[in-house]
Amino acid sequence: MNFSLYIAKRYLFAKTTNNAINIITIIASFGVIVGALALFIILSGFSGLRTFSNSLLESSDPDIKITATSGKTFLFTNNIEQDLADAKIFSYSKVIEERAFLAYNDKNEIAYIKGVDENYTSIINIDSALNTGNWLQKDVLNTAVIGSGISRKLSLGVLSFGEPLSILIPKAGKGFFNLNNAFKKLNVQIVGLYSGTEEFENKYVFVALSDAKTLLSLKENEITALEIRLHNNLDSDAFAEKLQSKLGVSFKVKTKQQLNAALYKVINTENFVSYLIFTLIVIIALFNVIGAIIMMIIDKKQNLKTLLNLGATIQEIKKVFVFQGFLLTLVGMSIGLLLGILLVMLQKHFGFFMITQNLSYPVEFRFSNLFIVIATISILGYIASKIASSRISKEFIDR
Repeated sequence: MNFSLYIAKRYLFAKTTNNAINIITIIASFGVIVGALALFIILSGFSGLRTFSNSLLESSDPDIKITATSGKTFLFTNNIEQDLADAKIFSYSKVIEERAFLAYNDKNEIAYIKGVDENYTSIINIDSALNTGNWLQKDVLNTAVIGSGISRKLSLGVLSFGEPLSILIPKAGKGFFNLNNAFKKLNVQIVGLYSGTEEFENKYVFVALSDAKTLLSLKENEITALEIRLHNNLDSDAFAEKLQSKLGVSFKVKTKQQLNAALYKVINTENFVSYLIFTLIVIIALFNVIGAIIMMIIDKKQNLKTLLNLGATIQEIKKVFVFQGFLLTLVGMSIGLLLGILLVMLQKHFGFFMITQNLSYPVEFRFSNLFIVIATISILGYIASKIASSRISKEFIDR
């Protein structure tokens, strides 16, 4: 066994005659335990939050969305259909989307009408978002599915056959227009309510593609977007780049991450800032390790003189306390990580901490988070040990 490591292990696990040093060592270990525990839980919490956000986006956004670079609509031509066939995607859906005015009884609201075809349920996991009623059926005309937020604002429930929901779109044209005949109107019955993010719940009224096309007076193959679902083994960024080069500059091809860039940016920024804050806490805790090692060096001064006389070099003696500080950090980190993993698993399975009455705070165990904590604390612990051991010199020992 390495001489310095052997002495370091004896110093670490053996009690000294000075109780103050024993207490300082325990406090230093406790600081590392708490630091490792907090850092791992925070990273696991943000991993769970990211996964939870992704699950919500599964019911609101496609893997890939194609829109026109200029104008609101474009024609779905045979060339585009062939490009999609060559790309070997899982499925695609034609979409018509436009801002609309909603009226129900004496209440009104502005939202988006979204006309979708029969393939839409294979693109988006909308069924998982439905909390009341059913999805659109192709053999039933003039029906709609709305978000829970819109439902609350309009006091509108499912199958309210007494009064339909009116969807109004301004008529296209130039110059003066008659206010009494300025809108095209579609009356629909609500057959389902969906839930999701706050923005999603308050944004869409889903109708059949044919109803949206009639309301907006669009041509047969005229749409506002194509929404695509990829096979699970395909990389969305690489696919989007390849498809963009095929379709050319007339189209915009965006991934789910690009469609929700602001959300991902906020989560990633908060994750990074939290990591820096809790790393700072770990650094503060490691000052206790530095103090404990320096106190140990002073306490073992006579022993160090003996080791020096027996032929040990200054570098070997320094390594003793580098190893001791590093081992102290590793022991504290290991205990902290074990407690952190236990708490994350308990939260994941039993949900002790709740966001709402029915929703526990999401956490997720990831080996990448484990590696980040181990790497961070190991590097900082080694630096702290080097700083503490730098006090040792021949002059110090001989004094």
